[in-house]
Amino acid sequence: MRGYLGIDVGSVSTNIIVMDESDNVIHSIYLRTQGQPIKMIQQGLSEVAALYPDMKVLGVGTTGSGRVLASVVVGADCVKNEITAHAVASAREIPDVQTVIEIGGQDSKIIILRHGVVVDFAMNTVCAAGTGSFLDHQATRLGIPIEEFGGLALKANVPVRIAGRCAVFAESDMIHKQQTGHRIEDIIAGLCEALVRNYLNNVGKGKEILPPVVFQGGVAANAGMTRAFEKALGFPVIVPKHHAVMGAIGAAILAKEEVARNPRPTRFRGFEVKDNEYAVSTFECKGCPNRCEVINLSLQGDTLARWGDRCGRWSSQLP
Repeated sequence: MRGYLGIDVGSVSTNIIVMDESDNVIHSIYLRTQGQPIKMIQQGLSEVAALYPDMKVLGVGTTGSGRVLASVVVGADCVKNEITAHAVASAREIPDVQTVIEIGGQDSKIIILRHGVVVDFAMNTVCAAGTGSFLDHQATRLGIPIEEFGGLALKANVPVRIAGRCAVFAESDMIHKQQTGHRIEDIIAGLCEALVRNYLNNVGKGKEILPPVVFQGGVAANAGMTRAFEKALGFPVIVPKHHAVMGAIGAAILAKEEVARNPRPTRFRGFEVKDNEYAVSTFECKGCPNRCEVINLSLQGDTLARWGDRCGRWSSQLP
């Protein structure tokens, strides 16, 4: 088998997809990062190697907040930010998409496209209300498996009004509504509507949200959130089949395009990287008042990469 790998390393999850030469997703892996991105990347590659021992990797792309680290560990051909990766994957799924709503474990973003080109975007910066981790927390507090959260929301008769502009206020208001005897289905549906209002009033503030709208990220699995978005926007919202790993899909597509644009052997280090022992250290550069925190990645004593220095004083010393 011949194909491409897409790797999306975030603070909550590490996603890896295997894509064939026709852009079909053959296999996807979702792992909790658990503060150990290198270990999760190695675990994911180990799974891919076990499933496809004869796979010839033609190119690798990385994205997510840990994209630089991942690119060095695996030897990526393409490193792109999350906005680009998610936009590319959405446009491949829905060619005329105009708006991408992406809500992951700890962040959320909106991407505005016109004629296949990203013209605007925004990300949440401070409040966790509406992200996957907040919904996970509320499901745990209520003793309800997160997989059942959306289904319960769809059974609501009259969603209650929940103050959702902040995670603290939302939780306090939920507790108050429970104490006043509201049905749990109505409270969960009310929470979904509150989180959608919070998203549209903060992340989506000032954005021209036009259909088709693609809703992706782990939270898109929650049918209650999808219905709340459709209710607020007044038109259907599309949830793609691989909604949880769209960033990794975009990274794989971009890697394929990069290899096609600059024909050369892939930089992929091979599945042997799953057995390597990498070491990460940091130091503060005292070369100027910026005092940058420089990250150093090494393998068996040899430095593979450095990043974090604004001026390139340290990173430029490596080939």
